[in-house]
Parts: sequence; C-alpha cells; structure tokens
Amino acid sequence: MSLQVEKLEHNMAKLTIEVGAEDLEKAIEKAYQKNKGKISVPGFRKGKVPRKLIEKMYGEAVFYEDAANALIPEAYDKALEECEEDIVSSPKIEVTSIEAGKGMTFTAEVALKPEVTLGEYKGVEVAKADTEVTDDEIMAAIDKERESNARAIVITDRPVKAGDETIIDFEGFVDGVAFDGGKGENYPLTIGSGAFIPGFEEGLVGANLNEETDVNVTFPEDYQASELAGKAAVFKCTVKEIKEKELPELDDEFAAEVSEFDTLEEYKADVKKNLEEKKISNAKREKIDAVIDAVVNNATMDIPEAMVTTMQRQILDEYAQNMQAQGLNLEQYMQYTGIDAETMMEQLKPQAESRIKGRLVLEAVAKAENIVATEEDFEAEIKTMAEAYGIEADKAKELLGEKGKKSVMEDVCIKKAQEFIVENAKEA
Repeated sequence: MSLQVEKLEHNMAKLTIEVGAEDLEKAIEKAYQKNKGKISVPGFRKGKVPRKLIEKMYGEAVFYEDAANALIPEAYDKALEECEEDIVSSPKIEVTSIEAGKGMTFTAEVALKPEVTLGEYKGVEVAKADTEVTDDEIMAAIDKERESNARAIVITDRPVKAGDETIIDFEGFVDGVAFDGGKGENYPLTIGSGAFIPGFEEGLVGANLNEETDVNVTFPEDYQASELAGKAAVFKCTVKEIKEKELPELDDEFAAEVSEFDTLEEYKADVKKNLEEKKISNAKREKIDAVIDAVVNNATMDIPEAMVTTMQRQILDEYAQNMQAQGLNLEQYMQYTGIDAETMMEQLKPQAESRIKGRLVLEAVAKAENIVATEEDFEAEIKTMAEAYGIEADKAKELLGEKGKKSVMEDVCIKKAQEFIVENAKEA
C-alpha cells in the first residue's frame, strides 16, 4: 500500500491510496469464493463454476465491487496510521482505478483539524448571573407542589371556567361538512392547557354540562393538515364532566405531608435553600458557557464542512442511544414528530459547530499555556470511571488501551484549559 496526501482549500485533503496487485488478487479470489454458490451456469453444479468462466461470462469486473469493499476499510486504516495529518472527519471514498494484475487506487477526501488563532482568552468579561432567590420564586415552587397534590372535585352546579378538567365529546365541521380526524368522544381536556388549536378551549368557557355548544375557530395557516390550514370551522361540543382542582391549604399539615419538616416555615426555608443551590449550579454552567463563547468569538478558525457533518452524525448517534435507553428508537421518534433525518441533521448543525469551536479553542488554550495531563490526572480519571461502571481500575485501563488513554488525557487537558479561562474571567 502507498499513500499520497494532497492539501485542498478550507482545511480539506485528498488521500490517494494504492493497493498492490497481489492484495487485490487475494480480495478478488475471496469475493469469488463468497459468491460462486449463487451463480448458475448450464453444465456446472452451483459452487463449481470456475472463476475464469464466470469472469468471461459476466465480465472481468464481476468481483471488483466486493473486492474493493473488502479492501478499502483495511487500506484506509493503514493510511491513517501512516498519515501525519490530523484527520477529523469521515472519509468520502472514490475508487479511481481497479484492474486485476495492476491493483486498485482510491481516494479519500477528508477534513483536517484547523489551526486556531486565539484572540483574548485571559480576563474575558462576562455578565454575572443573578443567584438571589425571591419570595415569588419560593411561592411559585410551593404552588407547583400544591398543584401536584391537589384533589379533583366534581362540579355540577356551574358552567365551565378556565383551569377546569373536563370530559368532552366533539365533532368538527368546515362549511357544514364533517372532516376526518375532527371527532372525539370522552376526551379529557384541561381548559387552558393549549392542547387544542387557538380559540377552542376558550370557546368552551361558559358551556353548561350536557348541553351542546358551538365553538367557532380558525385553523392556523401552518396547520399540519394542509386541507384545513387557514379555514374556519365549527366544533359541536358537549361537556360531559367538569372537575375543579382543590389545592391543599398552605399550612403546617401540608408541609408535613410533602416534606420531612413539621412546620411551613421550615419547609419554605428548605425550598429556598434548594432553589439557591440550583441557581448557583446553573450560574456556574452559564458562566462556563459564556466564557467559552467569548473566547471562541475572539478566535479565528476555518471549520471544514465535512468536520461539522461528522459531528452532526455523532450527536445524532448520541440522541439515538439516549432514546434507546428510554425504549424508543430514532425511526419511531421521527414518525411521532414528523421530522425526517435531513431536517434533524440541519437542526443539529449549530450545536455541532458550537461543540467543535469550543473544543478547538480549549485545545489551543492548553497549548498556549503549556497545560498538560499528568499520570496522576489519568489515575484520578480512571478511578472515577471505574466507580461509575462498577469495575476495577486495572480492568478499566485494560478496556481503554493506549488509544483510550490518549483520549482521556486529551479530555483532562480540555477540562484544565476550561478551568483556566473561567478562573481568569471577569464578571461585570
């Protein structure tokens, strides 16, 4: 195998990889052995047709595709080991020549890690986050707890009002004609939830139990069913049940029921403490993000599109794994949301660009400040990883290998660089 590297514009490169005739011949023979049982030729039993006869009947290139598919991954991996460039994308492969007795040549277009020119990164100024907890925020948190502990009271002596939980029958009409999907029976609807199109829930306010009520609405212009978009409709509705939430009294008894405290004042103090801790944690994360954003904005770099695409796919894979852990696959998610893979990839692009730029500037800061990861840092990371997965530290090292260790050490440097710029930032 031989390798040539051609630098292209915007941090792209073309690798030209040549595979020798001998290796190609072995791959063609393997392809023949794999496929010969599928080929029928009169006068020969399946699997017994000579390779030369098959090539004569179907063309010399009959096994080239399978041979190339077998050769390319291994040849590309060897090229990566030999190449001194820092490749940061999946390759775009193209076979440029393949011929028995002469070998195969293919190209791999890849993105190279871009150089970063740092601007100001020490002492960048960011806004100071507000971590003060107000009385209104405390009461909002407590009211949310009261809502979750409310009991539903059946109402029979008044019409529907905002906030009620109702059971309704409905049927929708456009120009006097019922439309598909516009009918429901015993449908649970909380008035004010926004579950229906604008105007529907508001139109039920004042409706009496077991009396038909006409609700006039207009479908939004961007409604998902194009045949209804922008059209006026009448829903004939009957409210079959009304329930009203009754919140628990705000007293010591309530505090004892929802917490470990005996008095309302103790419970309020604990709510305030938890809100403060959450705000401080969020402020820390916001500061980190703001400092990194400032350093990125002060730096210059030319990010190749292929690098962004590779990161988009990586993030999409992460989403797919998270969904799988929740018992949902990506295809099901796209069906439920009506989003296709192309749209999803496009939506992930800003996140991919941000992740790439943040990583690159932190690598540049680590280099500029001679920040390194020590063996002690590595041991500490291994200990944390081993505890998280419930395995011995030595087993974690074994699973990582040298390549994994290098990745961990790089991540430690990134973490240290992040701590450095955050510690040196100024809060306005």
